[in-house]
Amino acid sequence: MASGFSISFWSSDYAGGLGVLFGKLQQGVQENQQVLTIARMRADAEDLYGQQLGYIPAATDRITGGFQRDDGASVRKAYEGVRSEMQEASKNHRKISNNIRELVVSPFSRWCDEHAARVQGSQDDLQARIKLHDKQADAVRKFRSHYYNKCRLLEDLEEEDKLAFKDPDSAGTQSPKQKPVQLPTPTVKVSEPDDEEDEPQVEIGDEVYQLDQVKKILSHMLETIKLTETKVPILGTYHNVSTGTDIVEYIQKHMNASSVSYAERIGQDIVSNGYLRLVGNVGNAFANSSRMFYQWRPKAFQLTGIPEKKHPMSRSTTIMSNDGVDSPIGTVQEYLAGWNPLNNPYPNETPAEKLRREAREADERYKAAVRKLDTLRCNLEEAMMSHLKYMERCELDRLKAIKAVILDFSGAISNVIPSLQSTVDNMMLFQETVQPAGDLRYLLENYRTGQFIPRVQVYENYYNSVDGQTFGIDLEARAKADRKRVPIIVTTILTFLDTRYPDLEGDEARRGIWLVDVPLPATHHLRNHINNGGAIGNEVLEQYEIPIVASVLKLYLLELPDSLVSSHVYEIVKTIYSSDAASTATSRVAILQSTLGQLRLANIATLDALATHFARLIELTSADDDYITALCTALAPCVLRPKHESPLTLTEKFSFRLVRDLLEHKEPIFGELKRSAAAQKEREAKATVDQRPRAISTDESNRRAHMEERTRAIIANRSRASSPAPGPRAGGPSHRRERSSGGPETRFPVAPSTAAGGAGSPTVERKGNVRGSLEVPEGEGPVSSEKTNGSGEDKEISVAGEEKGGDVVKRDSLSRGVGRIARKAPGVRMSVGTEDRPVGVELVDRPMDD
Repeated sequence: MASGFSISFWSSDYAGGLGVLFGKLQQGVQENQQVLTIARMRADAEDLYGQQLGYIPAATDRITGGFQRDDGASVRKAYEGVRSEMQEASKNHRKISNNIRELVVSPFSRWCDEHAARVQGSQDDLQARIKLHDKQADAVRKFRSHYYNKCRLLEDLEEEDKLAFKDPDSAGTQSPKQKPVQLPTPTVKVSEPDDEEDEPQVEIGDEVYQLDQVKKILSHMLETIKLTETKVPILGTYHNVSTGTDIVEYIQKHMNASSVSYAERIGQDIVSNGYLRLVGNVGNAFANSSRMFYQWRPKAFQLTGIPEKKHPMSRSTTIMSNDGVDSPIGTVQEYLAGWNPLNNPYPNETPAEKLRREAREADERYKAAVRKLDTLRCNLEEAMMSHLKYMERCELDRLKAIKAVILDFSGAISNVIPSLQSTVDNMMLFQETVQPAGDLRYLLENYRTGQFIPRVQVYENYYNSVDGQTFGIDLEARAKADRKRVPIIVTTILTFLDTRYPDLEGDEARRGIWLVDVPLPATHHLRNHINNGGAIGNEVLEQYEIPIVASVLKLYLLELPDSLVSSHVYEIVKTIYSSDAASTATSRVAILQSTLGQLRLANIATLDALATHFARLIELTSADDDYITALCTALAPCVLRPKHESPLTLTEKFSFRLVRDLLEHKEPIFGELKRSAAAQKEREAKATVDQRPRAISTDESNRRAHMEERTRAIIANRSRASSPAPGPRAGGPSHRRERSSGGPETRFPVAPSTAAGGAGSPTVERKGNVRGSLEVPEGEGPVSSEKTNGSGEDKEISVAGEEKGGDVVKRDSLSRGVGRIARKAPGVRMSVGTEDRPVGVELVDRPMDD
């Protein structure tokens, strides 16, 4: 599996993977300082040692007498030799100190500072981008909540209008001229214990609580949450008030709210049930804000039994009084400053029209925020990709620099003191053991957090419309919107690449387009062009290089909410390749057929289209095993991904093995899937026909006459040929084979191969001897009789693939190759002699009518 910073430190929130990486990079900065400290302290030690050695001759000279008085003694020469050696040793150690400072400490110190600045700069830049992205993501969530609330209010208003203007029930009103309806005699029925009225329930969040449970929750909330009072201009002072922030904090801590939005939803339910109300603002919405105050209503105190603080509401002062600090004139002026009814841009607007306008405006704001978030996400991913590649080069350079420092350090010593050769040899051995590439690989293998899987924030239309969006949309939803079995973007790109392969020079270039490391900005440029409703076609794709087009298809598969082979079957695939039962290819293919059969139709069709494309590419370019391995490695995250990345899944290669099996055993896997789907559809259709209720006859007086007439008609039909006989083999006209009657509602559309005669040849009546459709005439090859749905005519097709008309011999495509099995559609009967052979269907990207 390919490795590198650019595909190894990604996480769903972007910050997690980067935190791990920059933690290791900052650790490298500290390691640089440790190496620098060793060199600096060794230089200081060598300098101090040299100075101490230089003090020895001076110290001996201060002693008077002694060897100075001895002129020719051998002992004096020995003394002077030892003394001179001390001076030479002092010079050598001082030279070692200078060499270490010049060759190691000074240059490496400057390089360490620059490296630390590069790492810190990249970290600060990416943190700023992530902060901006997260801020926009929070804004998108708020806009989405506001948009959904407006849509709910609009729906509630429309439902109220429908109920308000609904015609009175005819059963409830009675004309005064009609006779009164005789009501049945009332009876007294003792209700069973199970029929007793249930205790009232309260829905709060996703849970439904009984009244005693709500009492306990509210009692604890009133005892825990801080109750204060607040002054509202003009209106006065409110008691028993709590801020929205305090309430949300309590809900998250004691009611296990997983997020702030869910806590706000619980608070809104408490408000809707009449236990809280918003004061000082218009409306009754609940929000996590320290500036929004909510008063506990008497209903909450009555239910819990906690005494309520009741104080009459009093105005702080009158509007006319302008002396004193509490005068609200300034506040009233600010409150009325923005009120100008003459400048109302929407006069005579009804509440329904206002709600529709506000919902439409909220939708536009939400959609614009999603687009801005998508742009910020793309920019963040581009910056992350660039910084990750740059940091990888920086880390590799750091390891190489440490290797060079150790070499220079050993050289500074070995060039001066040969006596320390053993030490130098050991240091040389140490520097030889440093392997920069191996250390980098160790970092990747032990600290990876996830590969590049972008998380797309898509626009979620309230009415489940996916128009104008391509990337990040569920595959089946995109296929239904395109009215295709396979999304248009996949078929268009694969078709475009099929037409451009012949233009490339050599098989190496054709194979290489799927392995090129395309810069992410170039891929995003094409993505932004075809996303958000942009048209995709050859005229658009021709503007870009072929590797960019292939990279966009891989990016589309990576940005799917779920992998092409759903992550729900990841554990099943893992079990397949881990068990001994699937050790052989035959058993493994059978299990994979059963597993892939659980996927949705759009996923199976798209997977089949991709497998067909790559299998044909490998076959036509005669790709070797190394290329197949590299291709499967590149496609593995596009086809199957685990639901949650973990250090264990990062080292697993089950996705790679699945892709390789799909390419090597494409025909048996997908052929069996198509046959199983066709058989299942035929069984379902037959069951539907068998279960169809038979019409009940309303007149049995002439049943005997009708039965006799039907019997005569059957006898008359038996006297004629059951199917029109073909003309003479030498000059008979060709027959037309009709398309299967199975509509697009079938699981796999059926496209049977056409007969040799073409679709437009007329049928002729049988001449000569009359024979059944299952009989084989003498001197002819095996024939197949097909009953067309709804036409009542029998069509005959030569399975051998030949049908002579005049002097022209037409050959069916089924005759190509040896051992090819004839295909038949559901409801089409094909025979070869007297033996039926197993047949299959073709997966065709045909428009859907359902």
